[in-house]
Amino acid sequence: MSQDGASQFQEVIRQELELSVKKELEKILITAPSHEFEHTKKDLDGFRKLFHRFLQEKGPSVDWGKIQRPPEDSIQPYEKIKARGLPDNISSVLNKLVVVKLNGGLGTSMGCKGPKSLIGVRNENTFLDLTVQQIEHLNKTYNTDVPLVLMNSFNTDEDTKKILQKYSHCRVKIYTFNQSRYPRINKESLLPVAKDVSYSGENTEAWYPPGHGDIYASFYNSGLLDTFIGEGKEYIFVSNIDNLGATVDLYILNHLMNPPNGKPCEFVMEVTNKTRADVKGGTLTQYEGKLRLVEIAQVPKAHVDEFKSVSKFKIFNTNNLWISLAAVKRLQEQNAIDMEIIVNPKTLDGGLNVIQLETAVGAAIKSFENSLGINVPRSRFLPVKTTSDLLLVMSNLYSLNAGSLTMSEKREFPTVPLVKLGSSFTKVQDYLRRFESIPDMLELDHLTVSGDVTFGKNVSLKGTVIIIANHGDRIDIPPGAVLENKIVSGNLRILDH
Repeated sequence: MSQDGASQFQEVIRQELELSVKKELEKILITAPSHEFEHTKKDLDGFRKLFHRFLQEKGPSVDWGKIQRPPEDSIQPYEKIKARGLPDNISSVLNKLVVVKLNGGLGTSMGCKGPKSLIGVRNENTFLDLTVQQIEHLNKTYNTDVPLVLMNSFNTDEDTKKILQKYSHCRVKIYTFNQSRYPRINKESLLPVAKDVSYSGENTEAWYPPGHGDIYASFYNSGLLDTFIGEGKEYIFVSNIDNLGATVDLYILNHLMNPPNGKPCEFVMEVTNKTRADVKGGTLTQYEGKLRLVEIAQVPKAHVDEFKSVSKFKIFNTNNLWISLAAVKRLQEQNAIDMEIIVNPKTLDGGLNVIQLETAVGAAIKSFENSLGINVPRSRFLPVKTTSDLLLVMSNLYSLNAGSLTMSEKREFPTVPLVKLGSSFTKVQDYLRRFESIPDMLELDHLTVSGDVTFGKNVSLKGTVIIIANHGDRIDIPPGAVLENKIVSGNLRILDH
């Protein structure tokens, strides 16, 4: 078959597939109750657009030859932004801000049921508690009215709303909206696995929230975007609710509201320097004359090692983003927000292989005018993805003040220790059971723990500590033990110290 013939054949197949998917979605839509009909229709229309693009675009979505380092002035050092100081009218600047937290994730990777934001991280405070405390502190200090908006998913919405009642006396207005609900598709047939709109029973796994890139459409569709523009708000600060370093930064906000060259910036991405732990993080590049976020999934296989190189790509995206509300409205209405599709393969409980199509919020940077990267201190990136991260934020490495964590002044160097806890610590309840109290980690550089290990009260860890209990063995670190540059292995029920 000639090249032309082959591509015509593929086009026919593609059109037939789109038609089949359209029919399946129509069948699903008919099952929606009347009060959910419009909402479901918007979701399924959004999915159809994404699916159409998925069929059009094949292979990694970047041409490696076109990737260039960003121009010097397109990524500004935070120190330069901070050196401008703050204006006298910081309150009026703050009143133009809305804080949006991405709250769609479940705590399943840490063995918890329900929204991840409700996991206790510090002195019984959850991620959500700390976020509310931070914004309340801001509102009280500057006599402002910065609202908090939670982007929930259908997985987290109900549980989150129940909890929100406890903040009714706080000085923070809290709003929620839901990201879309898209159908997972069978990897072989590429047809939706859902048969109706319900997500209970056999349909439980048929639906998914399509990544945080969905924020633009969902925020717009919820009506909140227009509400805030009507109230005179100008920027949203978007971040992951599990990033405890993502607090409102007055210097960045001032830079946006009072641009030094008078030219407003529609999109700021906070980036920070890569360490060996961050080699997979998305990086900012110059591509076809625009700033562009490149994720590891988009990189052709032959160039993955180059992408991971800390010397070539020195920074990565923290997913702390500052975005102009007016620009979101304009681009959304022009259907001009362009984000690469992330194809995420999953296996359902019954063994069925499916794919879900997702997008990432930062990928839209190239659609905005006069975008900017700001290279911020590492302290603004403090995500808690695992119990190893949880151990760091619970420890005396950090002190807590008005919902914000700051590195202890007693720590001699500002880097965070590298902590690797083994599979016995994966679930939060198992992890908590294994520590009678959180060890002193002020002088720790590296901790690796593997196997059945428990820690008594007031243990001190310094330098490099490696504790390995082999299969069938158990190690109990006794109360008050000081471990400095030590390897502990075997079967130790009592350790001399």
